[in-house]
Amino acid sequence: MVWKIYMHKTSMLGLGSGSLICGVVALLKLFKGETSVVEWELMSLNSLSVVFVLIFDWISMLFLSFVLLISSSVMYYSGSYMNGDKNFDRFMYLVLMFVLSMAMMVLSPNLISILLGWDGLGLVSYALVIFYQNEKSANAGMLTILSNRVGDVAILLSIGLMASLGSWNFVICSYYLMDSEWMLLKFLVMVSAMTKSAQIPFSAWLPAAMAAPTPVSALVHSSTLVTAGVYLMIRFSAALEGSKIQSMLLIISCLTMFMAGLGANFEYDLKKIIALSTLSQLGVMLSILALGYPDLSFFHLLSHALFKALLFMCAGIIIHSVGNYQDIRHMGGLVQFMPLSVAFMSVANLALCGFPFLAGFYSKDMILEVAFMSWVNFVSLLLYIMATGLTVSYTMRLIFYSLSGNFNLSVLSNTSDEDKVMSHSMVLLGVSAVFMGSVLSWLVFPEPYMICLSSLMKNMVLMISLVGGSLGYMFNLLTINYNLKSLYNYKVTVMSGSMWFMPFLSTKKIGEMSFLSGMSVNKLGDKGWFEYFGSQGLYYSFSKFFMMFNALQLNSVKVFMKMFVISVVITLLVFL
Repeated sequence: MVWKIYMHKTSMLGLGSGSLICGVVALLKLFKGETSVVEWELMSLNSLSVVFVLIFDWISMLFLSFVLLISSSVMYYSGSYMNGDKNFDRFMYLVLMFVLSMAMMVLSPNLISILLGWDGLGLVSYALVIFYQNEKSANAGMLTILSNRVGDVAILLSIGLMASLGSWNFVICSYYLMDSEWMLLKFLVMVSAMTKSAQIPFSAWLPAAMAAPTPVSALVHSSTLVTAGVYLMIRFSAALEGSKIQSMLLIISCLTMFMAGLGANFEYDLKKIIALSTLSQLGVMLSILALGYPDLSFFHLLSHALFKALLFMCAGIIIHSVGNYQDIRHMGGLVQFMPLSVAFMSVANLALCGFPFLAGFYSKDMILEVAFMSWVNFVSLLLYIMATGLTVSYTMRLIFYSLSGNFNLSVLSNTSDEDKVMSHSMVLLGVSAVFMGSVLSWLVFPEPYMICLSSLMKNMVLMISLVGGSLGYMFNLLTINYNLKSLYNYKVTVMSGSMWFMPFLSTKKIGEMSFLSGMSVNKLGDKGWFEYFGSQGLYYSFSKFFMMFNALQLNSVKVFMKMFVISVVITLLVFL
């Protein structure tokens, strides 16, 4: 029992100390402009050296510092959230294994050594998604791991292609990859990043993975696992400059951003709304990366990790307090009972919307202004504008249903902020969500960007946010009429609210297609032509052949007379 009480505290102290050390090292590396590389040669194959490499530069150390900071808060938070669980120790060990895998992935600039972290993330996330052992969790875990295996296969194929370069160090080699020779390699790396970061058509697994415990969602599915693909593309960004892959990645990420924002406006599950907002922000990161600004993508990755982890932790407290309900229609008026949690959740929500001078504002506002200034096609620009409005819309909808509005909990009115462990664990992230955006902008961008926009385009972000927020709040004030009106366009509503049928297509349809194609192969192949030309055909041919030999070995006069007559006839036909 003593171990259960103190394990979350020791983990928090250890990870917090590691975060502080990594942060100091990152600042030293940033100010001095240094990069340290540790290399260990495992074996040599002809001219290829299989090496285990660790890179310590300001990007890897700063990201690792943020991962450890969020992990320490989540571990302390789990001490109360998972307190009554009989598998508490197993949960804590799994989370620590996940943090170790993430560290391996962040510090590896080599496609061979990155596999340790990359596959570790997939395996441990599967174990965490199926932690609550029921059918829903099992299905979600299977969808998660099978979707991620597509990216793992792409990484393995990339290793085979990069073997001809003589090195698997993608940080160095990415400067020498031309489109004419390495288009397939770039495409495979993009696919692996898309599966990890749940871009279209691999988006279905991210909302499904919300079957995991909420601390897992706060750590794994907001700031670490899903950003692994973005981090890989940031490291590969030199190979994308001037590549055709850029335009492909841009349109896919913009579509993901719009689709997730649209789906969140029709969703009622609290955790799935936050998961869809994560999906939308991942689209923002990859889209600005595709435009050629990896530093901006990294900036948004860090600031988003802080307020999104805080948002998940607030959601966990609310779910815990209202009797494990996740439907936002069963909440409402929580500001009267949980003022501290609601305050933190409001800060996280406003940071997500890009409210001025919070963490999300500095990165998101700069991303949108740079996107408006870039040579971007009209479709992508339109998707940017609509996705920004939808983000504010679903945030206001979430605030209306859960934090303000009418009290809908009926007899479940014993909600409060009395859990000190969960409340205290959010303080550090809450302060970071307010101040860390400006601090990061000073560190990452010591020289400001030169942005030239017309007054209309400059004020576009503010106008979109105001319109989106107003529509989101007004539509939900008219709750009954709004829901009844949506039934008139039932097909459009279902399509918008179900991520464009992606979960359906990713599970049932693929299963049906594989089953039907398997039946066809079995009928035409295994029980058809393969039998005719394969085992049964060979058996029939050999049987006839050996029967003829057997007849010849019997020394029968009839056989020899037949053969003599046949040979005479053939001779006469040939010579006459």
